[in-house]
Formats: sequence, structure tokens, C-alpha cells
Amino acid sequence: MIQFHENDPSLEQQWRGIILFGRNSASYKFAFAKSLLKFAQSEVTEISLEELAVPFSEELVKHLKAHPTQGTSKSSKFLDACRAYISDEISEARLHETTAKLGFVNVIDAFHNVNGDAIPNPFYIKEYSQSSKKLILSDELFKLKESSQFSNLMPETEARWSLVETAWDMDISPNLIEVHHDNLNQLLYLKPSPMRRVDLSSSRDALNGYQKGKCFYTFSDISIHSENPAFCDVDHFFPHVNKMEHLSNGGADINGVWNLVLCDSSINRHDKSAGLPSLRFLDRLHNRNEFYINSKHPLSETIQNQTGSSESIRRQFLQRQYDIAKSCLTPKWEPKFEFPGTF
Repeated sequence: MIQFHENDPSLEQQWRGIILFGRNSASYKFAFAKSLLKFAQSEVTEISLEELAVPFSEELVKHLKAHPTQGTSKSSKFLDACRAYISDEISEARLHETTAKLGFVNVIDAFHNVNGDAIPNPFYIKEYSQSSKKLILSDELFKLKESSQFSNLMPETEARWSLVETAWDMDISPNLIEVHHDNLNQLLYLKPSPMRRVDLSSSRDALNGYQKGKCFYTFSDISIHSENPAFCDVDHFFPHVNKMEHLSNGGADINGVWNLVLCDSSINRHDKSAGLPSLRFLDRLHNRNEFYINSKHPLSETIQNQTGSSESIRRQFLQRQYDIAKSCLTPKWEPKFEFPGTF
């Protein structure tokens, strides 16, 4: 988490720190985050808990329908109310009333805390009195809205939520969790057994936050929206030669999440091609993969399963893959331009 913020304490990275590295004992954080982003777009400066209850409960109901497990606690009166609404046992008005009363007991106080520390620029201020309970949205939230990365934050939050709730759903050993990449559909999926596949999210949505919304090679801004001119590609850092060497010479499956990076489409399609990035980029790949591991849940287990159980072993793994590609006379590649990197 500290390294994630190094050289880049921007509002976007503070927000991503919450989503990627904050506690995941329940999914309230994600529903709350998506609700805040919606209110930021409406430009209201304060919201009552009754107003917040509407989008908050809507998000949780939508996810509960697909994933009955939304936390590590064995019981929750609030989630029980959401389930009662889904089964038509209570009205929407009753759901909103219960949400305002029970849904925000912990999430409002905990949202800004990441690994025991509060982020320096909170996105709201809690203002409770005997007569009302509301949040005052801070200037930081509206500055975040003006960021070029703002449109990426909603799908990133949804993708992270999908990864976390899928981990809760799977009653299997973490060592058996493997997130795979569907190259054709640009989709991450979980395959915990030969008989079952669980689609998780767009690979772009899931990976973008860990790269801070930047091209892996040039650190220019990228987008995960197909209609945006900056729409990024999913690139394999190591080329296919490493896959061909998989069985005979210590190569690896290059479709593993550890080897996938997001980059400017012009670089992937016209510039880099099958080239091997310069050795200095290997540290960047390692650091990005460590972000996955520190954020926990399926991507963490997958990266460790694919590359090693300790940081030193993972570094050795990447160096071995680099040596394989280099020994096969893969051409070295450098981007023609590059902004200062932050990881």
C-alpha cells in the first residue's frame, strides 16, 4: 500500500488504495463507493443517510441476487433485510428505512482507513446530530470527478467487487484458485475445477486500478471504455516464445495474470509487437504483481500460484522468463517516449 502511493499521492490513487487495499470483510465498501461516485456526478454537496440508502441498497440487492455471500460474517440484519426485499417479503420503502438505520453502521467510519491509516484527503465528512445524520461531500470528491481517470473508477470498483465476492463464494482451498485470461473475449475467469468456469470481469476493468490508469510502458493515461480514443489493449509482457519453452526449458504460461499488462493500443499493435521490453521494465512488472498480492483474494492467490510463494522466488521467476526470451534472440524494445513512472 505504501509503495502504491509512492511518488503519486493523487486523489485517484487514494481512492484506488481504498478499493484495492482496504478491508474486505463485507461488500458494503464497494456499494458505498459506487454510491459516492453517483452522487459526485449529481454535484450535490450533502446527502442524508435516507438519500444514500437508495443507491446503496440497490447495489447490494443487485449483487446479492447473483452472489448470496456478501461478507465474512455469519449473520447480518441488514443483509437479511435485502434478502427479504428480494423475496418480496418487505417493501422497497421498508428496505430503504432499514438501510438508513443499519446499513452504514461501520462503513462510513471505516471507508477512509487503509491498513490502519486514514487517507490524507477524505472524500466526505460525517455530520451526525440528534435531528439528522448526513455526509458533507468534500471538495476532493468533486476534484476527483474532474480527473481524467474518473470514468474508470466505477468499472474498476465493480470488477474488484466481483473478485472479492467470488472468493467468498468458492468453498475451496486458496491453492486451487486460478484466475485465467480469455484472450478472445478479454475476460478474466475462475476455473477452480475442470468442470466449472466462473466469469469474473473484463480484464481491463480488473487490471486498470493496479496500473493507476496508466499505460504500463509510457505512463500515459489510458481508458477502459471502448468509445474513448485512449482505449487500451491487453498486452503480454513476455512474448509467445516463453510459452513455447514452457515444457522443455522452464518457460511459463504467458496467459497468466502475472504477464498481462494494459498499454496504449498504438504501442501494442504497431510498436512493441513481439519485442521484449528492456530489462528495466522487469522491476515494474514485479511491483505491479506485488500490488495484486497485497490486495488479497483471487488475483493474489493466482499470482502466487503462478510465480512463487515469496517475493524473492517471484523475482527469480520473472528473471528466468526474461532470460528465456533473451536466449531466443527476441528483439529488445523501448518505447519512443515515456512519462516518469510511479511504480
